[in-house]
Amino acid sequence: MTLRQQKKSGGREIPWSIENLAAGLAHFYKEHERYPTATEVDSYVYLPSARSIERRFGGLVALRTQLKLGTEYDFRAGTHSSKRAHTINVRAHTIEKKVYDFLCTSFGKEFVHREYFFSDDHRTRADFFIYDKRGGFCVDVFYPSDRRNLTGCLNSKQTKYATEIMRQYPVIFLQMNEGITDEVLEQLIQNKDKVLPKGQHLMGWKIFESFCRSRTPLVVLN
Repeated sequence: MTLRQQKKSGGREIPWSIENLAAGLAHFYKEHERYPTATEVDSYVYLPSARSIERRFGGLVALRTQLKLGTEYDFRAGTHSSKRAHTINVRAHTIEKKVYDFLCTSFGKEFVHREYFFSDDHRTRADFFIYDKRGGFCVDVFYPSDRRNLTGCLNSKQTKYATEIMRQYPVIFLQMNEGITDEVLEQLIQNKDKVLPKGQHLMGWKIFESFCRSRTPLVVLN
């Protein structure tokens, strides 16, 4: 099998053979002990774009089926999907606990409200609302898998927090993937067509810690 990298000739992509794809998928498997998802294919140097695979081979599911890779060809269903959902749920619980414990230590348990609903429809909510001497702020926690996913998550959250009722307090969009640097966050904000409104901020963990230290906690009266 011939392993090749993404490249162009005369401004047009050189067609990929089935052997090239098999080699690229085998190389990814060697590095990660699993086959890539569509998003990972797009960013992997030894494979073409998922769209290119869709055009020439009918998509990743069809390609995995043709090459007989593994026992499950469609990652959107079956054991792979169940394991992925379990992993995401466990990670979400761990991350939420980390944030909650930190907020309780910083502001006091009495002033940290989990699952804060802005209205009675039980849909417009933030993960946390923290009461402090400036009136309080919201925290919306998420874990993007990569920069592309981060952009999509942030756009979705901007839509969610676009109404007047959801913008009555400052909102921190707290991304918890340590592999995404503060420089990436700054670059993303600078290059966004849809700018963040006043009072809404995208932060990683270290910047969030500094932000919390800048706020003055309330005091419980005996």
